[in-house]
Amino acid sequence: MNKLKKNNVVSFPSKLSDVDKEIEAIVFAAAEPLNIETIENKISKKTDVEKSLLKLQNFYSDRGINLVCISNKWSFRTSPNLSSLMSQQKTVEKKLSKAAIETLAIIVYHQPVTRAEIEEIRGVAFGNNTLEILMELNWVRPQGRKDAPGKPIQYGTTDDFLSHFNLQKLSDLPTVDELGTAGLIDTSSVDASIFGTGKFYKEKQEDKKENIYSDIDEMLNSTLNTDNDK
Repeated sequence: MNKLKKNNVVSFPSKLSDVDKEIEAIVFAAAEPLNIETIENKISKKTDVEKSLLKLQNFYSDRGINLVCISNKWSFRTSPNLSSLMSQQKTVEKKLSKAAIETLAIIVYHQPVTRAEIEEIRGVAFGNNTLEILMELNWVRPQGRKDAPGKPIQYGTTDDFLSHFNLQKLSDLPTVDELGTAGLIDTSSVDASIFGTGKFYKEKQEDKKENIYSDIDEMLNSTLNTDNDK
């Protein structure tokens, strides 16, 4: 038998009946708060739904989640005194643009390199946010200023870049000969002795303005896609 406390509030027994458990499951699984009529239409037999809800509310009053009623609709909520622990974290996947992948490839093999040098190698100016995206990923960071008129900022890769692409050190990157063997670049237009020093093309072909990174960016992009599939 239910006992009355001094303040005349009914103290319900802690054991839940089968219909109480049905109501508990229905409210717990609902995508939005439910009113009593909706709950009544879902349970297997007629019962005093409001009484069961009050019983469940009492049952959950000292737990990590509480059963609450707002505007005559019932739902489970995190206990207010634990709300500070509940921070929502989301992983947002962003596909890098072709410009960002090409820019990353150039920085990887020419670092430290300035924005103007990147644009000269690509043969085209890129948007203001291209470098910012790479820096947000913490794959690229400023690495001092070049000793040249205007003291432009130079950029290079970070340890996070190495970690993401599973590299121990930059020297683990494929060499010009390996890239040529893989068919990713045309080695006839590349001087291996200056590969990665800021003078990628042979001097006699500086006016050619070919973008040999068009295939390297596919290599990097395929690595990104493989990582996202894990």
